Amino acid sequence: MQSVGVIRQLRRYPVKSMRGESLPATMLTLQGLPLDRRYAFVQKASRSSFPWFSARELPELLCYSTTVETTGPQEYEVKVTTPDGKIFPVQSDELRQILEMRSRLELFLLQDYRGSFDAAPVSLISRQTVSQIAQESGSEEDPVRFRPNLLVDLHRGEAFEEMKWVGRILCVGDAARIAILKADQRCMMISLDPVTAKPNPAIQRCVVQQHNNCAGVYAAVLTVGEVRLGDTVSLET
Repeated sequence: MQSVGVIRQLRRYPVKSMRGESLPATMLTLQGLPLDRRYAFVQKASRSSFPWFSARELPELLCYSTTVETTGPQEYEVKVTTPDGKIFPVQSDELRQILEMRSRLELFLLQDYRGSFDAAPVSLISRQTVSQIAQESGSEEDPVRFRPNLLVDLHRGEAFEEMKWVGRILCVGDAARIAILKADQRCMMISLDPVTAKPNPAIQRCVVQQHNNCAGVYAAVLTVGEVRLGDTVSLET
């Protein structure tokens, strides 16, 4: 086993493309982090391979925050706070109508217990990769911009070291094991500030031109286990 870093941030995103939550600890299940991307708004008229309603269509979607409230044993309710401070259950027709009005698109809410993921249930990026992209693009360092589930602070590795882990198995904490499947090909969402939704095209341009449009990796869970902030991350040898 080769120790490569520690977990500096754990995040889940209960509603796809909305603001997520930072967690001190979480289980890694075969479906990823519990409640991650559990809900997604979908464009009714879209027949494309990516019909999700996301910040690509409405950048301000990033300014809608989400919280998870426990309502009973293994029962949860997701609440959404709009940019003007109104709070709705995610299933609320009023919330959907607000999004339809803002986007001029017809939408429906999808609830998927496996999660509505782009490629795989776990996304990971290193702090060093985030830092280098910020330096190269002349922007502020902010890992939330890349919407990872796991932010890893490398012991000795350089930026983009995680790209070398594709095809290998990573141990996180005492029990969890994840298989690194592929590089994360990025879209325009990384150019949007995760707090204000204001665009900074230099960030996506940097990733496209200098890093083959990739930053971070996708993974699948092989062995379920709890992970916590500060946990060691190791490569199986």
